[in-house]
This record gives sequence, structure tokens and C-alpha cells, in this order.
Amino acid sequence: MLELEAGSEAEQERLGAALAAICPDRCVLFLEGDLGAGKTTLARGLLQALGHRGPVKSPTYTLIEPYEIAGRQCYHLDLYRLSDFSELEYLGLGDLLQTPAVLLVEWPERGGSGLPAPDLLIRIGHLHQGRRLSVMALSDPGRVMLERLGDRLATRTAAAE
Repeated sequence: MLELEAGSEAEQERLGAALAAICPDRCVLFLEGDLGAGKTTLARGLLQALGHRGPVKSPTYTLIEPYEIAGRQCYHLDLYRLSDFSELEYLGLGDLLQTPAVLLVEWPERGGSGLPAPDLLIRIGHLHQGRRLSVMALSDPGRVMLERLGDRLATRTAAAE
């Protein structure tokens, strides 16, 4: 597990960019945290680092926002308004997952068994100033991603000093 701190929205976006650098073409990231914790901020940093140009907003009402970035599929889900996990099938999530994709899921606890197992679980909590992010690997690919993320952040920190 990695424990990280982001003192600002820009720092949280940079952490999203670091995640983008280590994401394989197929991975599932669960983003947990209270309202306003910065789940969408982290997702925005990741998607923009992959090459998305334009706004990234929380798909609170659409539930799934698709992105095709340089031939790579990404899906940003916000399940806050989901009333039952069976709704995911009506939204076509099963069909979307037939091809390699990066899946960013906000409020994954509302998706229940309708979601694939995560590779990484990222919990975002409020600090007096900024946010604390706990990144946990929950699969073998997730452990590789976590190790690569730790190496990348250590290298970036060493270069800044």
C-alpha cells in the first residue's frame, strides 16, 4: 500500500498523471471517498495525461462517460446515483468490458457484484489542507502497477530535491 498526500488540486491531478503512466491497456481502478474528496480530480489528471483534450466532469447523471484516447478505451463511471447494481447491465457495462479498457469507478460500493474486480483501490480522504490518498493493490496486475507507481513517485521526488 502507498500513502500519498496532495496539498492542492493540481497535486492531485499530478498523481492522476502518475497513475496514467503506469496503467496498462486493461485495468480497473476503484476511487473511494466522500463527496468533494477529489475522485473526479484524480480521474481528470489521469485522462488528460493519457492525452484527452477537453473537460473531464463527473458522469453523475450519465453514469458512464466513454473516452477514446489515441486508440485506447477509457470509461469513467460515477455510481453515486445508481439504485441497484443490475442497472450496470442495462447501461451496457458488460459489452464495454469485452475489449481492453481503463475503467475508473467512483462510488464502486454501489456497483456491488456488477463490477469487475479492481486492480487498484484508491481511497481519498480529507486532510486539514489537501487530501490523503491510500493506494492498495488488489490483484497481481495491481501489485505490478503499485510497485511501478511507487518507483515513479520516488524518482520524481528525488529529481525535485
